[in-house]
Amino acid sequence: MAGNNRELADFLRRARSQCDPARAGLPADGRVRRVPGLRREEVALLAGVSSDYYARLEQGRRIVPSPAVVEAIGRALELDAAGRGHLADLIGLGAASPQPRTRELQRVRPGLRQLLDALDGEPALLLGRRMDVLAANRMAAALFVDFERFPGPRRNYARWILLDADARALFEDWEVQARAVVETLRLDAGRDPGDRATVALVAELREESPEFGRWWQEHRVYQRTHGSKRLRHPIVGALTVEYETFSPPGDPDTTLFLYTTAAGSPSREAMDVLTSWTMSEREPGLPGR
Repeated sequence: MAGNNRELADFLRRARSQCDPARAGLPADGRVRRVPGLRREEVALLAGVSSDYYARLEQGRRIVPSPAVVEAIGRALELDAAGRGHLADLIGLGAASPQPRTRELQRVRPGLRQLLDALDGEPALLLGRRMDVLAANRMAAALFVDFERFPGPRRNYARWILLDADARALFEDWEVQARAVVETLRLDAGRDPGDRATVALVAELREESPEFGRWWQEHRVYQRTHGSKRLRHPIVGALTVEYETFSPPGDPDTTLFLYTTAAGSPSREAMDVLTSWTMSEREPGLPGR
């Protein structure tokens, strides 16, 4: 069984185990459920395929369903948009090659870098594949960490939040944020299973982070589009930031993360203090972080 087929089998089994039979509207058959979730034949029934066909999929057999069948299975398993996209990638409907390969280095367009610098009053990060940090403005360096002080290959948001003790101390909701990172990386890995850099990053995080290994095994996927983060900042104390994400047209592998605070809130006051602090600092980065 090919590696990606093992991933497909694992994802389907775990997704099936998380479904609520009562919510699926299936008639009671009197049988005792020994494990949580739906049975294989129930997923097949809900998706409108044969039990044998679905069983072969869950065994990782080399079959490629049509997009309509993939959509039906996604609905049966109650997958969200990210989950359905991940399922399509694992089945092989995506464009990425499963063969090991090294992708060319991502570079930031000059206009995007200028945009980051123009957003001077708000923290902004530009992330690439596997959450590599491609660029950050001055406020992002002050709010999180100055990624430019890391060697180029180690400027990665997932590596930082999972392995850096200062990152763990910075986030009040570290476990929530770290789990979301793992689930986002799962999504990226499914889109391009042959990317050597992603494979190497996953191997490193498995080795260095006990939490990563445990959460990776759950095979959940998550597409970060917006949300909030609660921080205990060493300079300005507690604050909550909201984030929105934007993908530049023609560059789907790059995502702009923009962090804001509510007008008139204590968090806005803290951000204003941090802005003043960065203006007074002559040296880049934050001492002791």
